[in-house]
Amino acid sequence: MIADRTLVFWVPDWPVHALLRDDGADGLSLDAPLALIANRLVVACSAAARGDGVRTGLREREAQTRCPELAVYPHDPETDERRFAPIAAALEQLVPGVEVVRPGLCAMRSRGPSRYYGGETPAGVAVLRLAEQLGLPDARVGIADGRFTAEQVARSASTDPGISAPAAGLRIVAPGASPAFLSPLPVSRAAEAGLAETLQGLGIRTLGALAALPEDAVRQRFGPQGLAAHRRASASGAGHGAEVRPRQPVRELSVEMSFDTPIDAADQLAFACSALAERFIGGLTEDRLVCTALRVELTDDVGAQHEREWAHPRHFTPADTIGRIRWQAASAAQQTERGGAGVTRVRITPVHTDHLAAHEPGLWSTEPDERVHHHLSRAQSRLGHTGVGTIALAGGRLLADRQRFVPWSTTRVERPHARASASGPWPGALTGPAPSRVFPELVPAALLDSSGTAVGIDADDLLTADPVHLRVAATEFDAPVAAWSPPWAVRERWWEGAPARFRVQVQLADGDAWLLVFSTGTWAAEGRYD
Repeated sequence: MIADRTLVFWVPDWPVHALLRDDGADGLSLDAPLALIANRLVVACSAAARGDGVRTGLREREAQTRCPELAVYPHDPETDERRFAPIAAALEQLVPGVEVVRPGLCAMRSRGPSRYYGGETPAGVAVLRLAEQLGLPDARVGIADGRFTAEQVARSASTDPGISAPAAGLRIVAPGASPAFLSPLPVSRAAEAGLAETLQGLGIRTLGALAALPEDAVRQRFGPQGLAAHRRASASGAGHGAEVRPRQPVRELSVEMSFDTPIDAADQLAFACSALAERFIGGLTEDRLVCTALRVELTDDVGAQHEREWAHPRHFTPADTIGRIRWQAASAAQQTERGGAGVTRVRITPVHTDHLAAHEPGLWSTEPDERVHHHLSRAQSRLGHTGVGTIALAGGRLLADRQRFVPWSTTRVERPHARASASGPWPGALTGPAPSRVFPELVPAALLDSSGTAVGIDADDLLTADPVHLRVAATEFDAPVAAWSPPWAVRERWWEGAPARFRVQVQLADGDAWLLVFSTGTWAAEGRYD
């Protein structure tokens, strides 16, 4: 059974493209040696990095040895999917029935586009033209019998045997010629690593050698995996059903509005976007969805964009959405480098959605929570976005560094690699019970021995004498020091010349306890245990 003619759209090094298209990628270029790392291995790299010997699967240190100028970034699969979604949507507008195999690779039946555009070559050229408009000039299109063969054709060079290249980036294998094209390829192209190693041990090293085996014998010996690899090698299709399974077109949930006259005042912009917010939330409700995080994009009359993501502890309402637009417009107006007379376009995009059923009210009344949220939101609307908030724990070593102010009804959206988690590891951090009172700024203190001499830290990171008296600010406590902990060092940013700090817990005879910090010859109080 010959597989259906399939058109495959492939973007080489898509994770690198997704990184360059993501926020915060200013200054990065596809011409620079870049690599994306996951589990200390290279997941993807740019063409410039490959020119210096970097390959996928290499260890990070080996890749940096081969290319000292290599810039490494953590790989984020969510970024790959998010940035490829508009590409797939644009392809669906051009060719209905697109299956997204993975970010950067799409498959579609070739029959419909070929009949519409008058042949496989014009259809492939139309897809490549769209890719160039989307900023992907290095995209490729492969057309052959079956999805697997079309993918291998897209990855092949234009000079490989059996390949015709009527246009730059377009590779076509004639109908019925796919088995001959696949025959010299290594068996690892169609089989998983374990199965490929077994086949190579049996002397089956090419796809042609695998396709020459009887199908029943392969199924009995190697099971479903071997049967699937045999069908790929022989370009015989999936065996049942359609090989290309198009996805259901994704409904566009983003909304936008343009203004002929620029709007400069935040309150006027929020009032003008009331209907837009209602339409945004109403569209989500029709799909039985709620939005827990959204992105607001403001564009002024000179083309400058002000983009920000907002998150909600529960889910957004139209009033919440309007409030975020007002706050973002107010912050954009305070930027001194902003140009233009005002905002001319507003776009709202859902970043994270959830099923509506998961946010239905419970059996018991939640009225007190609703009242608290209502009153705090009203106060926030009068005082501004940062006027009302809560304190959340963040990563850090000193106690004051671990406090982070979070505005009410806002959850800060951060990338997984942007900062370490609050749980650590943070060498030198306090692991035991935290002081009940933490000073926003370190309070000067003095730790004295029995003779009144200041106690310090010696070369062995130990106290120079037994502490007896403690003075914090101008208060000297009558109760002597009864117990103390060994000092533990906090050494960070030593490459910038930052001095080492030492933390000590002391307890007075009356039960009062303090957390002290020693740095550059002086003591300071960080917190107090009540």
